[in-house]
Amino acid sequence: MSEGVAGRLGPLLARIMLGEADAPVAELPIRVRAWDGSSVGPSGAPVFVARHRRALRRLLWKPGEIGLVRAYVAGELDIEGDVFDALAAVGQVMRIGDEPIRLSGEDKREIVRTAVMLGAVGTEPRPPVEEFPAGDARDVSGPLDAPAAFFTGMLGPSLAASTGMWDQAVDLEEAQHAALTAAAERLGLFSGARVLDLSGGWGAFAHHAAAEYGARVVALVRTPEQAEHIRERCAGLPVDPRVGDLAVAGDGPYDAIAGLAAVDALDPPAARLYTLLAPGGRLFLQQQTRRPGPHQIRRTFTTSYMFPTDGELRTLGSIVAGLEEAGLEVRGTAALREHHARTLRAWAAALRLHWTTAVEHVGAGHARVWLLYLAASALACESGRVGVHAITAVRRDRDGRAGTTLVEDRAVLRR
Repeated sequence: MSEGVAGRLGPLLARIMLGEADAPVAELPIRVRAWDGSSVGPSGAPVFVARHRRALRRLLWKPGEIGLVRAYVAGELDIEGDVFDALAAVGQVMRIGDEPIRLSGEDKREIVRTAVMLGAVGTEPRPPVEEFPAGDARDVSGPLDAPAAFFTGMLGPSLAASTGMWDQAVDLEEAQHAALTAAAERLGLFSGARVLDLSGGWGAFAHHAAAEYGARVVALVRTPEQAEHIRERCAGLPVDPRVGDLAVAGDGPYDAIAGLAAVDALDPPAARLYTLLAPGGRLFLQQQTRRPGPHQIRRTFTTSYMFPTDGELRTLGSIVAGLEEAGLEVRGTAALREHHARTLRAWAAALRLHWTTAVEHVGAGHARVWLLYLAASALACESGRVGVHAITAVRRDRDGRAGTTLVEDRAVLRR
């Protein structure tokens, strides 16, 4: 049924999404069902459901990523079926942040005419309560501050928020255990080793390092609830959770520093990491990265709903350069982009499976934010627009050695 509201929206959507004035509605990459039950677009395409004319008004004021996200988070726009397919279909819209889609004068006039006919003209709707206010939002509670019960449904019982390693794993738990083990081995953990966990989260790595290797761990966490959860989880183990950033890490020195932050922003100052590491100590980071090239800083879905103050990604080169300038020696990097995308898809599947419970814990708006973030991030990884890299570095000792080196205890051939 293409009459009614959807029938009026069809030609306009085709013009905007296909970039041609007379673009056929049948070639739309999505199907739209409006609040009056009418629909338009090819059958079998991802379905977007406009449940209220306010969704159209949001897109009228913000015809791009922010308008689409606001309508979805507010529940005025819904997605039926696979959210990954739906977001991929509107990928062009989801890549421009708060910069509006470039429209011709005739397009703008047609938008206004259509909005008037559909009763969608009016003042700009207020953003959903889940959106961070523009400016400094460091003290505003967001989706990362959800309770442990919510994350258990999404991350699994281990509550590991790192990028899983899927080489031999058949499920999320195996992938996460492999990732934790790989991190511990890269750090060369041993019994009694002093370890600083930069992204303590709910204690997955701290517990693994203490229980499996006998390490003594200081875990930096975001909230008192995370700290209490780790105390209970690691009862009897040498794990000390502390709420805060590097300011509460003490003076060290630490034999190893780990930062496995797949669902949190992590950009610690390299100079501070150098001072915290003991000579010969090792650093292991999992960092989300962006491609090199010109980068326009703008307000996006990620900075508006997930990371209000530190959502901008850096390039791998700039991260490595910062570590080296601080005096650390980078010993290796590894691309984990495909592993991260698969981990994100696994988390999204778990979230959908436990959707009702998730909504009970954090509300429908924040549950939608998480699903959108996981799906959009996975697609960005799969397309190569965003990467994840594992970075290993060391603080050399006074003789220039990096702890146990590859040539110790081996004969070096000379000509």
